[in-house]
Order: sequence, then structure tokens, then C-alpha cells
Amino acid sequence: MPYGGHEAKLYYVEETTYGETPASPAMQGIGSVISVDPILNPSNIKVRGTGSRDLQFIKRGLRQADLRVNYYPHALFMADLTLLKSYSIEIVYEKASGIFALLYQGCRIDNVTAECSVEDCLKMTTDFIGRTAGILTTKVGTSYTDHETAIPFYESYVKKNTITLERVTDFKFVIANNLKRIPVIRGQDGYMLKYLTARHRDLSGEVTFNFETDDEFDDAINDNEFSLEFGLGGTNKATFAGCKWQNVSTPTRIEDLVALKAPFVAKGPVSIS
Repeated sequence: MPYGGHEAKLYYVEETTYGETPASPAMQGIGSVISVDPILNPSNIKVRGTGSRDLQFIKRGLRQADLRVNYYPHALFMADLTLLKSYSIEIVYEKASGIFALLYQGCRIDNVTAECSVEDCLKMTTDFIGRTAGILTTKVGTSYTDHETAIPFYESYVKKNTITLERVTDFKFVIANNLKRIPVIRGQDGYMLKYLTARHRDLSGEVTFNFETDDEFDDAINDNEFSLEFGLGGTNKATFAGCKWQNVSTPTRIEDLVALKAPFVAKGPVSIS
């Protein structure tokens, strides 16, 4: 029988040594998972030669282990979003007859997107890049703790500098670490990356308002810089310093109310606490 999404769960543990799962780990849930997309790409090298119309060899190249998770976030994991920690991530597919698990090791956050809209809950999508992935028939952890949660829109907020904005209907922010896989020529595990290094960081997002004032147009015209703070439930928040609106627009249609869309870019830093 095929597995269903209701038979799958995702857990993680922080690694002390990059690419190595700690012994007897206590595995933690990331939140309430909406979807998970594990991808393993062997980056096959296709070799051709004269004398044949077909391939002569298919050799494995640099293994690419990628993982995208869409979820309602829990505070425990949100605290790590700006840090370049490495994780082992286990996706467990479980039936009464047994389990099948994928273990991704050496995972770091490439980028994370947080979104919240009126009449919905705060959602995040995190793209991980891993060093490798393997198959298990027994669970790797000694304990498993679920952190199922949901933060509705009315438990969030948006502040500009110190002022809470009361016109916001949607917000989104993106933290992009621009990780780079670095392989080297070597005999042992040469098909796996040796380093996973962060490059420049991009901080951006968008805020959508009910169009009631000209404040955002005024900011854009006068080149104003400000901070943005996004409530993430409870006392948790993400604060972006050095923000400016990328552009400000008010699409106007005869049959609808006017919304103001204001994408932003931040020079940083960003903090999540």
C-alpha cells in the first residue's frame, strides 16, 4: 500500500559536527508541517564517445540533497532562522507494519520565507541544502517531541520603527543566505560536497496595506530609512534594520477597494527573538 501524507512526520536535531548525526539524539518537531519535498539529485554525468549514438557511461556527479518544508512554525525552531547551524533532518513514513525514513545530514538553511495574511495563520517555507541523504528502516532518535502549533493573523503585527501599523492585510519577508556547495577532488566521498558556505545575505519582503494614507509614497519620495518588526506569535518577533521601500504601488480597479503594495529591501542586520 502507498504511504499517505498522514503517515509522514518530520523531525530535526542540531549537529555538533557538520554532516554527522549525534549519537542517540532527541529529535524535535519543526512545527505543524503542511508539506515536505525531499529531493536527491545524483547530478549524473552523461558521457558520449565516437562510435555510438548512445551514451557510453553514466557516472554520478556531485550529490545534491535538497529539502523544502512548508509549515506553521514553532518558536523553538524560529529562534534558529538567522543562524547558520547544521541539522540532521529525518522524514519518517510509518505504518503498523514498519517504517521507512529518509535521513538528511549536514543541512543548513538556504532561504526562509514567512507569510501572513488576514484570515489565515503565519506560515513559513524553508529551503535546506544538505550534504547527503540516506535510507533508514529504524528511527535514528531515542525520543521524538512534536511541536504542533498555529499562529493566527490576530496574534501577529507589523511595526515601522516603534509605531504599530494598523492598515496591514498581508506581509512577507525573506532571508536568503545564498549557500554555495563546495566540492573538491578527493578519493573518499568525492561525490559529496566538502563545505557548505554562506555568501552574501539578501533581506527583503513585502507589506500590503489598505490604502488610507500617503505615508509609504512619502517614504519613497523622501528616501526614508526605517526598521520593520514582524510579530511571530507570543513574544517572538523578527526585526529588520535599515529598510527602504523598493517601490510603492496602488493598483486601482473600479470594482474593488484600493490596496497599497510595498516591497522592501533591508540592509540589515536581522534578528529573530
